[in-house]
Amino acid sequence: MARFAIERYVEQKNQWRKLFGNEPLSLLNKEHAQHIAECLDADLSPENLTCDGELRGQALRTKANFLRRAASELKALCPHVRFYEFA
Repeated sequence: MARFAIERYVEQKNQWRKLFGNEPLSLLNKEHAQHIAECLDADLSPENLTCDGELRGQALRTKANFLRRAASELKALCPHVRFYEFA
């Protein structure tokens, strides 16, 4: 069964947060949802998306599609969140 992109994205973020001793993010928390949107915005910025120009071709398209799908799913789940890079 396919998992939602937003679930995978939050899982990845939570793995890093755990490593640094931060509380896990939850899609059920309004403030966390906005923070996730801000993280997606940062990840969708051209510099981060392309890893400062190091990522190209299919790998770049795959990463961009995943992040856009996660952002779309987050917006559908939490219509109150605001994005700046993702429109």
